[in-house]
Amino acid sequence: MTDTPNEPEKEAAAETKSGADTPPDHLAINPRSKYYGGELLERGIGINFRGARKHNIEEYSVSEGWVKVQAGKTMDRKGNPLLIKLNGDVEAWFEDLGDDAPTIKKTS
Repeated sequence: MTDTPNEPEKEAAAETKSGADTPPDHLAINPRSKYYGGELLERGIGINFRGARKHNIEEYSVSEGWVKVQAGKTMDRKGNPLLIKLNGDVEAWFEDLGDDAPTIKKTS
């Protein structure tokens, strides 16, 4: 009988832990963006875009299925890198969790 009340607590703890182990749906590396996540970026974010591992992603949205990358060395009029928005399947995970890290991806 004592196990029954603890079961919901264990499930809630498991959900909290798994939620903390997956990156957010939308994240940017630019500190001026409202989607900037400095503490999260320190952990390292792995991105698969269209099935290939990418290291040049400036911003991503898993639910909307896009990433933003720099357009070469081109700058806008304010001196910020010019970004191109590419559409496709996006998958993200924390690199510090190793090879079996939980991922966040859009399910169709």
